[in-house]
Amino acid sequence: MSLERGARGAPLDDAAGNPVSDPYDLVVVGTSFASSFYLERYLRRAPSRARVLVLERGPRRSHAWRLAHRSAVLGWPEGHGLYSSAPAGRPWITHVELGGNSNCWWACTPRLAPEDFALRTRYGVAADWPITYDALEPHYVEAERLLGVAGDDAHPICPRSAPFPLPPHRLSAPDEALARAFPTLFTPQPCARPSVPTERRPRCCASGVCELCPVDAKFTVLNELGHLYEDPRVTLHVDARCESLVIEGGRVEAVRYVLGGRPEVARAGHVALGANALFNPWLLLRSGLAHPELGVGLHEQVGVEVRVDLDGLEAFGGGTSITGHLYSLYLGERRRDRAGALIEVWNVPELRMEPGRWRERVKLKVIFEDERRPESRVALDPDDDARPRVTYAGPSDWTRRGIDALEQDLAPVLAALPVERHLIGPPLATEAHAIGTTPMGDDPETSVLDARLVYRGVENLQVLGSGAFPCATPANPTLTLAALSLRAAAEVFG
Repeated sequence: MSLERGARGAPLDDAAGNPVSDPYDLVVVGTSFASSFYLERYLRRAPSRARVLVLERGPRRSHAWRLAHRSAVLGWPEGHGLYSSAPAGRPWITHVELGGNSNCWWACTPRLAPEDFALRTRYGVAADWPITYDALEPHYVEAERLLGVAGDDAHPICPRSAPFPLPPHRLSAPDEALARAFPTLFTPQPCARPSVPTERRPRCCASGVCELCPVDAKFTVLNELGHLYEDPRVTLHVDARCESLVIEGGRVEAVRYVLGGRPEVARAGHVALGANALFNPWLLLRSGLAHPELGVGLHEQVGVEVRVDLDGLEAFGGGTSITGHLYSLYLGERRRDRAGALIEVWNVPELRMEPGRWRERVKLKVIFEDERRPESRVALDPDDDARPRVTYAGPSDWTRRGIDALEQDLAPVLAALPVERHLIGPPLATEAHAIGTTPMGDDPETSVLDARLVYRGVENLQVLGSGAFPCATPANPTLTLAALSLRAAAEVFG
């Protein structure tokens, strides 16, 4: 496609007759965590004359609207129909609206552990990252500030250069027992659910229904970063579906999108693609880009729930819905043989149907890491141009070995509690974390993005989000992808 201008600089139509805008300094696709944190860092340094276009495929909805329409927004109904999936019905959580998955997440914000960034070098498994923990640490601090994370500054695993913005939540009795048994491996869960009231949000109500917080306490893009989309430098289009990028001579020249049923073309000085790990690779493939690893390696963590009946110890006394993190199955040489796992201690009513013993039950959630597999991928669908084809082949053998060994590995953990009996459930359908389809790395042959999240061979295109992760370590990915977005904007714009 040729983009030309008239003699007086007026925009012309493109070859298809679609209107072409005046140039934008930056075009951002998507408004979830990755895009919003990138935009926040960009606007902090951008001049007053900067022009930014943000394209959001879904509508803008208030928290009050979401509460009034709970049945329409809970679970993953909106993701259905946006992609074709094999196996059929395999869920990939995609909330299409302003703020994206920030409207439905559980607000769990652990950092990756320092060794997570060098799994191939240390243990011969998964992949190394092209950056270190120390390189990302200042951006972790900034992301935690923007999210309003509550946590314990004396974190035993992740060194810190600054305190958490908020104090940790109150622990439950099972947490306290595990903390005594594993003093160097246990910490209160870092989370973006406030432990004390903040300027914009009340304290977490600890009701355990965090997917749609009844009091709007947990972080969302709307309640903490909504002002970005009111900035006079920003033009926000909701209900705007990005179609593809126009790439010429190693640069993105424009972005094609549909607004109100009308095709539009926006000229772009720089593009940040933050449509998630399903739709980023799909848009890149639709734009004619090709790389052996583009769209390949879709994966996520695998969760397993363990329900524990206790003898005389009551649960559900902590300050939020998930109160503890235990790293006893996460770190070290065990990862050579089987995937590591992070243990969450839940603080929700797991009622035991025995009079006088209602609270003598606790849920542990064991979250296993995974690595990229070539069989799992996002691709163009030759039979449906409007949707990506998503194929998932299941966890790797490395992860399955971790799950198979859970009964024996969990024995020391259960020994720290007064356990009557326990039940290990099957692997959960999803952890709601699509990862790995646009991996970053040092080797151009095996990585789609460089360490700045710049697409290889397209100098003004950055691809954001957890698709950039070279592997899915046990920690929830949201804090890390937010920190990566802050770093990516700083690397390019200063």
